[in-house]
Amino acid sequence: MGINHWPEGERPREKLMSLGPQVLSDAELLAIFLRVGVRGRSAVDLARDLLGEFGGLRQLLSADQARFCQAHGLGQAKYVQLQAALELSRRHLETLLERGEALTSPVIVRRFLSAHLRDLEHEVFAALFLDTRHRVLRFERLFTGTLDAASVYPREVARRALTLNAGAVIFAHNHPSGMAEPSDADRRITERLCQALGLFDIRVLDHFVIGDGVVISMAERGWL
Repeated sequence: MGINHWPEGERPREKLMSLGPQVLSDAELLAIFLRVGVRGRSAVDLARDLLGEFGGLRQLLSADQARFCQAHGLGQAKYVQLQAALELSRRHLETLLERGEALTSPVIVRRFLSAHLRDLEHEVFAALFLDTRHRVLRFERLFTGTLDAASVYPREVARRALTLNAGAVIFAHNHPSGMAEPSDADRRITERLCQALGLFDIRVLDHFVIGDGVVISMAERGWL
């Protein structure tokens, strides 16, 4: 039976309109994105099949083009739509950061950094450069490494911060393994960055480590 024949309170679109998107399951949200199902399967049925096939929503959303388009009921058009939606989400978080001070929006900062770094296959070291009022000047990926390490050069970071006239910086890097616990090397490079930037009165406000669904703040650990 098609979704149009379901009770109105059970249809994903109607539920979203009346109760909000937060009450919908992953399958229901994905069904709205898919719009239609396939022969013998409603959009919700297809969404459940896809979540099972990929192993979850995150794996589906981060699948590469070839893997995504091979799945039944998907294809290049859906892949393009999904990538556009994901990029809109990232840019929306960026505009929210730009409206106010980064330190007054810790949840948005975490979401922003996670959206940009969590699903990368290699370790990437990035920075949010802030002005003296802690408003965002720019987000940049500074260094890209191997599967489990990225070489970070404090001199280059300081040079970039000075070029942008930054008054403070928030660092972040991902752990492709999914384990967010900072390593001894992570703590050492953070100390070196603090020392290098401190020579120019540029504060390091935090260093986030992005794992699989977990974001650890070194400042909250008392390490900054």
